[in-house]
Amino acid sequence: MSNDGTSTPGGDPYGRPDPAQPDQAQPGYGQPDYGQAAYGQPDYGRSPYGEQPGQSPYGAPPVPTEPPAPLRTAVLLMRVGALLSLLSLLSTFLFRDQIRDQVEQTLEDQGSAITADAVDTAVAIGTAFAVVVGLVGVALWLWMAWANGRGKSWARIVATVLFALSAISFLFSFSQPQPVLSTVLGLVNLVLGAAIVVLLWKRESSDYYAAVSGQRRR
Repeated sequence: MSNDGTSTPGGDPYGRPDPAQPDQAQPGYGQPDYGQAAYGQPDYGRSPYGEQPGQSPYGAPPVPTEPPAPLRTAVLLMRVGALLSLLSLLSTFLFRDQIRDQVEQTLEDQGSAITADAVDTAVAIGTAFAVVVGLVGVALWLWMAWANGRGKSWARIVATVLFALSAISFLFSFSQPQPVLSTVLGLVNLVLGAAIVVLLWKRESSDYYAAVSGQRRR
């Protein structure tokens, strides 16, 4: 119908389609609009298989599958450190007579009465203390090797602090008499710890720690 109230020739006054005219193009049921992906198909630019395990999201740096060479070397040296701690523990029993002589000398310097019972008690306490310290040292070495090998950032800081404490302890040990082998093992342990700390803080190791930490936060 036109604006003046008259019907359009050949048209329905209510706007209904004329059966004689061909159907107008209508979007089919269930068909996507223009620009949309069909049902069950991935959007443009996305993998039809989704993100695979071990792959980083788009735009994120890939996480290395294994630690870099400096960090692997540091972990290996930590295991060597555990072995040295075990050897130091065994040396406590090998040099038991020297420890006894040192205890007697210490009691004499202090002006205390030297009796067999007092010496035996001091030697037993010293041996037990050395065993506990040795076992704790072995456990710490192995723990640090495990944690740093998995890229835990806090483990690198803990390892650095432990090295600083061991250096102070080594310097303090010169104030007391001790077997030559213990001194040598302590020096080797100190050099080993210094090399490990340097390897832990190399650029390649730092990048690995950062990548693993970023992966855990996602």
